[in-house]
Amino acid sequence: MAEHLVFLTGHLARARLENVLAGLKDKPFTYEVVDIGVKVAALMTREIIERRLKRPLVADRVILPGRFRGDLEALGAAFDVGFSRGPDEVADLPAFLGRVGKPVDLSGHAMRIFAEIVDASTLPLDMLVARAKKLAAAGADVIDLGCLPDTPFAHLGEAVQALRAEGLSVSVDSADPLELKTAAEAGADYLLSLNEHTIGIASGHAVTPVLVPANPGDLDSLGRAIEAARAANVPFIADPVLDPIHFGFTASLGRFIEARRRWPDIEMMMGTGNLTELTDADSAGVTALLSGICSELAIGNVLTVHVSPHTVRTIEEHDRARRIMFAAKADGALPRGYDPGLLQVHDRKPFTSTVDDVAALAANVRDANFRIMTAPDGVHVFNARGHQTAQDAFSLFPGLGVESDGAHGFYLGAELTKAEIAWRLGKRYVQDEPLAWGVAVDSETVDRTRLAEAGHTLRAKNKDGA
Repeated sequence: MAEHLVFLTGHLARARLENVLAGLKDKPFTYEVVDIGVKVAALMTREIIERRLKRPLVADRVILPGRFRGDLEALGAAFDVGFSRGPDEVADLPAFLGRVGKPVDLSGHAMRIFAEIVDASTLPLDMLVARAKKLAAAGADVIDLGCLPDTPFAHLGEAVQALRAEGLSVSVDSADPLELKTAAEAGADYLLSLNEHTIGIASGHAVTPVLVPANPGDLDSLGRAIEAARAANVPFIADPVLDPIHFGFTASLGRFIEARRRWPDIEMMMGTGNLTELTDADSAGVTALLSGICSELAIGNVLTVHVSPHTVRTIEEHDRARRIMFAAKADGALPRGYDPGLLQVHDRKPFTSTVDDVAALAANVRDANFRIMTAPDGVHVFNARGHQTAQDAFSLFPGLGVESDGAHGFYLGAELTKAEIAWRLGKRYVQDEPLAWGVAVDSETVDRTRLAEAGHTLRAKNKDGA
């Protein structure tokens, strides 16, 4: 039998929810919509549901608004039915139901992230350790100590040991055989970048060399290094080397493809910094594309670097990209609809309501509280006294009537400006919530079991006794 779902909602969202559900074709479930008796669906509480939802409840599962704050397990125990949160917005319900409510699992990945500290030789030990721990917290699996030409790294061995003492995996990247030998003797986990002439440095040490061609672009040279490592029974990772755009980028992609054809089972690495660092483009998209290539070619290691300020979140971007690609590959699906973490500037579905949806909602508002929404035609602000639409937030102020209410005016100014930014960029706007910038910024973890705190203006009014 088909699963029977019960959707709980409030007065204002009921018609929209019913329309969305009615428009779904070939539904693998039956359903009913229950108005729990509150105006705004997200404001329903566990106590309200337990008091107002009729028993016995005939359902296989109850779907709550995504912004519901309450204990789902307690509700399930009270009604002996499973309760789950749906998406935050009704507009996202079709995609949610297409997965039959199955949450996306981004816990897995098949890629090791090396994070290079390019100026490691110039940093004192305490700063080096602090930098490494920050990179590890962002998602790096291996901390790579970059050695600079003609720059002594007197504390290299001590640095390797200090990072290892912190429980971190360490690699060292150098063209100086003496530095590589020092790193191996100090206990480094990986050595970059060895070739057919220097592979012997790894012998006798519990270290994995990352092999590169002795001559740029020469896969035969890389092949000789691979054969030497195999002959010495030394585990290795091969890196054909990715070149920057207009300096051999396309040809270097071909080398990665050819390397995988020649050596189907070897571990490989791709250094993504030559594209993310040396291209004036938002790095999230570049990272997504390169991670997709790595996913297709089973390249399980990437070397990342952050020097340019525009790649400040490169570790977080690589971490999210590897998880998205892993999940999509496991599903045999496009890397689409799994997670918005790499959609930093634009959103796939910026508007959760049509112009008609907003008009219908505005017509049903009976109080003085301002609602702010965006739709394809601009920014909407409305309450029981009126409904304005504009594409410039400043032009809305004269019609708000809050000239004598400083706190309210400040709040509306901030929210309307945020809404305008979202509308112009094609980002989703939700009143009283920060804009979502994906992994480009740190985001607070929301506790969905507790009600949200009062906003700034309400707190100010409560403090004044209003």
